[in-house]
Amino acid sequence: MSTHCNTLQHTATHCATLQHTATHCNTLQRTATHCSTLQHTATHCNTLQQTATHFNALQHTATDCNTMQHTVIHYRTLQHTSAHCSTLQHTAAYCNTLQHTEHTATHCNTLQHTAAHFNTILCTAAHFSTLQHTAANCNTL
Repeated sequence: MSTHCNTLQHTATHCATLQHTATHCNTLQRTATHCSTLQHTATHCNTLQQTATHFNALQHTATDCNTMQHTVIHYRTLQHTSAHCSTLQHTAAYCNTLQHTEHTATHCNTLQHTAAHFNTILCTAAHFSTLQHTAANCNTL
């Protein structure tokens, strides 16, 4: 009977060891699962950090784009204003020329009047030439 008791005690000890080992394995499995979750979380954090960095770069780029758009609009306005200024300067120079030459308008009017008078003389001469030709024909008859 003592051998049987020894065997039972040995078996009980072995069972206790197995139970302890099983508990330890369960703890290790839970730890492994927790580590896997932490690794996944760490990967997710790295992705979020990269996304945040990318987002900051995009915000900076967007700010630069807005600044450039504003600059382009300002540049176009300045070009438009410059064109107006050039036109105004040209007009002012023309006005100055006209003001400095007070007789220009009078001279132009005189030239126009003379040209009209000359056209009248040319028409009269042509008419006179026709009349002479007609008179010559009449004399021939």
